[in-house]
Amino acid sequence: MEMRFKDIAATFNGDFQDFCPFPNATNREAYEKLPEHIKQEILSEGESFLGYEYPVIRATDFMRFKRTGNRVAFEDVYFARRHALNGLVLAECVEHKGRFLDDIINGIFAICEESAWQLPPHNSYLRDTPQFILPDATRPVIDLFAAETGAMLAWVGALLKEELDEVSPFIFTRIQHELSFRIITPYLKEHFWWMGKPDEPMCNWTVWCTQNVLLTAFTAAFDAEIRRAVFQKAASSCDYFLKDYGEDGCCDEGAQYYRHAGLCLFGCMDILNQVSDGYFESLFQWEKIKNIAAYILNVHVDDKYYFNFADCSAVAGRAGVREFLFGKATGQPELTRFAARDFQTDGKLYTDEVNQINLYYRLETIFTYEEIMNYDARSPIFHKDIFYPSVGLFIAHDGELSLAVKAGDNDDSHNHNDTGSLTLYKNGKPVLADIGVESYTQKTFSPRRYEIWTMQSGYHNLPTINGRDEKDGSNYCATNVCVSLNDAMPTISMELATAYALPDTEVSYVRSVTLDKQTHSVHLLDKTNADQVILNFITYEKPEVTENLIQIGTIAQAEFTGAELLAIEVLPITDARLKKAWDHDLYRIRLTMTNPEFHMTIQ
Repeated sequence: MEMRFKDIAATFNGDFQDFCPFPNATNREAYEKLPEHIKQEILSEGESFLGYEYPVIRATDFMRFKRTGNRVAFEDVYFARRHALNGLVLAECVEHKGRFLDDIINGIFAICEESAWQLPPHNSYLRDTPQFILPDATRPVIDLFAAETGAMLAWVGALLKEELDEVSPFIFTRIQHELSFRIITPYLKEHFWWMGKPDEPMCNWTVWCTQNVLLTAFTAAFDAEIRRAVFQKAASSCDYFLKDYGEDGCCDEGAQYYRHAGLCLFGCMDILNQVSDGYFESLFQWEKIKNIAAYILNVHVDDKYYFNFADCSAVAGRAGVREFLFGKATGQPELTRFAARDFQTDGKLYTDEVNQINLYYRLETIFTYEEIMNYDARSPIFHKDIFYPSVGLFIAHDGELSLAVKAGDNDDSHNHNDTGSLTLYKNGKPVLADIGVESYTQKTFSPRRYEIWTMQSGYHNLPTINGRDEKDGSNYCATNVCVSLNDAMPTISMELATAYALPDTEVSYVRSVTLDKQTHSVHLLDKTNADQVILNFITYEKPEVTENLIQIGTIAQAEFTGAELLAIEVLPITDARLKKAWDHDLYRIRLTMTNPEFHMTIQ
């Protein structure tokens, strides 16, 4: 495998540059120059946490996941602590009168005294092995949020060292001790699966963890020898992450996870480049990196909606400063303009929950705010037709309709059995939807994953063939995939029977989907020799079926032949995670095929 990052890191023999992209609290000019409304927003949040009672994390809270499968209850408390500390720290940086320091110190010690920084679902030492019910405090686990906690405390120390030292030098000493014990030492001495191996598949964990270990090592007070070891190991992990990406740059985890995958890769690159005085600069023009950056624009539909598959939500969060900076770094003005426009839509400092708990992202946003808000994003955003062969993702637009079809296989990271499913929007509104995933539980990442309804192909825009839904695994895939991206009628076709564990190997099911740009219509043609087929379609608006016509709310209608109505079902949207994407219940139309060919035209 190609090891570009490792090779560049191995040839860097210079001294590391100071890593200080953001000013500490003693730099009063930098904070006083911030826009007044930004300072007021930061102060208002900080004041909401004055006298904050950091919630207690009990052993039984940690044990709850193993006992009941519920992970949200622990995470609510865990993240609340970090959210509060971030708000207090930034408020002190802005005001600088010591008013927030006692609550900051309480937060530092509360987090430093936690028995573990990893989440209960990640409390194991080997990939895909059962979690321990309680953490071993003598042997830290570095998971996503242990690494993020390390980066946060490193930045707390960097921003407020002088102020904390005036109270007691032991505060900074405590931070440094915990960072060394919980992050740097295990990082250099242990092998956690996400660090990567040549023959092991990686996912967003690799660069998400690596970015935050880099932030810890180069923000806190570690010597050059330790930093060089981290530098070289981190570079290797970036290569291991990239080996599982196609040259097309498609994120097989979807738009939501791009922000933990592609954008965290950018974070790693940016840190490696800064501390090496530009030594990694050439990698930003590598076509693969440019494609990874542009992915988020290509899967965007309109306003808040994205083409989603796997565990990704249709409402994946606003683009913001990190996408903006990635676009600038890779020389892609279309991406930069898209990110600026999306951020400018509401101008919020923190566009999603990720920013609330990540102090580094908050600082990036605060000190890029004026640039991104003043960026001229008035030119139209062009969403191009594209096919991503590495994942089998087909996307086409005609100015009114936006269509995506997922070929590929059922072995994506965060996989749903969705091979062959289509998603359709009209004038930026969902017509045929991909439901997404409910709040994570113990079952979500277990052998019983596909018992969850949202993971099943029957709850995607797919057929049930001879009583069977699709099967999970790389062997269950679309075959004979043909794609045409001609200007007038982009089309994708595929054999879908291979995504099902059908006992009769002679069964064929060929699906073709075409966007006719002249008539602003989508044509779905399914041909099969199967004995029994039930077609499933998930709609956002309430459907009404009259003979061979489906009226989907007030937004679209579909004419079909070769099938008859079996049922219309309401899919209650009660889960908190799904409610963030869907304003009301969804619907499932079930049609029984009455002919070897089914044709549907949607307008």
